Amino acid sequence: MGAALRQARGSRSMVEVAAAAGVPVETLRKIETGRIATPAFFTVAALGEVLGLELASLAADVAPADKAATA
Repeated sequence: MGAALRQARGSRSMVEVAAAAGVPVETLRKIETGRIATPAFFTVAALGEVLGLELASLAADVAPADKAATA
């Protein structure tokens, strides 16, 4: 998920995206670097909205491989 968020963020700064989503910059940094492997739903939803990402695409990034293959 971190890589997807980083890619969607593009040239925007972490500060800009985090502020727009209403989440702490450190939280976004930890998600992007993998230090928070399973962030809270509302955090993901807020970041997804700001970055124009659908929750389904972000969920696919964190689904176990065996479940993703059967979905």
